[in-house]
Amino acid sequence: MAHIIVVGNEKGGAGKSTVSMHIATALARMGHRVGMLDLDLRQKTIARFIANRAATMQRHGLDLPSPAFRDLAEIDQSTLGPGENAYDRRLSQAVAALEAESDFIVIDCPGSHTRLSQVAHTLADTLVTPLNDSFVDFDLLAHIDGETGAIKSPSVYSEMVWHARKLRAQAGLKPIDWIVLRNRLGAQAMINKEKMGKALDELSRRIGFRTVPGFNERVIFRELFPRGLTLLDLRDVGVVGQMNISNVAARQELRDLVKALRLPGVEVDF
Repeated sequence: MAHIIVVGNEKGGAGKSTVSMHIATALARMGHRVGMLDLDLRQKTIARFIANRAATMQRHGLDLPSPAFRDLAEIDQSTLGPGENAYDRRLSQAVAALEAESDFIVIDCPGSHTRLSQVAHTLADTLVTPLNDSFVDFDLLAHIDGETGAIKSPSVYSEMVWHARKLRAQAGLKPIDWIVLRNRLGAQAMINKEKMGKALDELSRRIGFRTVPGFNERVIFRELFPRGLTLLDLRDVGVVGQMNISNVAARQELRDLVKALRLPGVEVDF
């Protein structure tokens, strides 16, 4: 069975789609068969990225290693069983279609609570939750005392992950490896950054996730989106000998991230 990687939280602007497209492309470039789903049926950022990638390859005669993207097919309501949810059927059919031909399936979730996102979390072998280094985003995971900084209780997203873990345990599936990705880190070791680190360390021990560094705030992670490219594709499109220090550092950040995921059968070689 394919190893399912879900990239999700319930807040926009944390870099979920950027993380998704880079993980999927990195795995494809390492020779793994990668399927990809976009559960944001309104914004469709991943769907646009894949379409942009196909257009760039056709325009320049390239054959870039790429994930196999699949849309969620519409469902004839008359075919649903009693109490069956149409979104559940759409997701299960898409996953089943990709599983036979994929080593990994990367699922990009919307930045809000939806039925699709909720069900996808129960499918996750690896859950990656990008988080901006801010207590505004931390509130998605837990509520804290404003004066003391003490953690008072898990928040809505953490409760959803706990529920997904419970359902997986009941089904006899292996536990979710939950990774909170500290994204868009600043270059300076500011006091807020240290406080965030301590709060995440404490919370990780209480509710069970691993914390790893994500991407610093770099233009390269987003500027190639209109062409459907990532920084790993630069040499293939003719950018040779022009990698500046920031781009080299970005490549190392992606390498460190893929290593930190500890995916089965993956040895990072880029």
